[in-house]
Amino acid sequence: MEEKDGTSNGSTTAQRWDARYEAAEEPLFGTAPNEYLRMVAARSDFRVRSALCLADGDGRNGAWLAGRGLTVAALDISAVATEKALAFDRFNRVTVERRTADLDSWSAGPGQSWDLATLFYLQAPAGTRLRALEQAAAALAPGGWLVVEAFSKEQAVHANMGPEDPGLLYSLAELHGATPGLAVVEALAGEVRLDEGRRHRGIAHVVRFAARRPE
Repeated sequence: MEEKDGTSNGSTTAQRWDARYEAAEEPLFGTAPNEYLRMVAARSDFRVRSALCLADGDGRNGAWLAGRGLTVAALDISAVATEKALAFDRFNRVTVERRTADLDSWSAGPGQSWDLATLFYLQAPAGTRLRALEQAAAALAPGGWLVVEAFSKEQAVHANMGPEDPGLLYSLAELHGATPGLAVVEALAGEVRLDEGRRHRGIAHVVRFAARRPE
């Protein structure tokens, strides 16, 4: 459920995204993986075997990681998106452990950890964003990576894509504040050209954040 926007009411949010995915004739954010994820994965020090994809929408990032040989678990608040993601997995002949879950209440089980946690375009109220970031960081194995990309607060004045409400947008300060136990590898804010389906196309102001749990 990439680019989640709206209130913190989980059932309302799920219904809205179910309707969007149900009406979509093609993947909302395209079929290719997020470009920033590919950039981080190309680093010489990026060596991971398992991944947790939060708000994975209709599956493009989880499927890509599974295709690279990773063991992948993925969550999304939309049951319709999850079903479409499973169909996308089958088309690509990969296996991803997928479930429908609300990030306002989801937590990793005892002893569960991953080498990578991703969070892309979870444009949600501050409480949801903070909890998702904290849960993602807590789920990392030693040496594990957190990779985030989302619309920044500067995007609020641009009507081309993303929420107009600044309360649903990110700042680098909150990313740093939500992940105090991680070592920052990269923290950037600025303009990029997105080409991710019909919903993310054109110049946008984003934050990009990669950090690691100490070994």
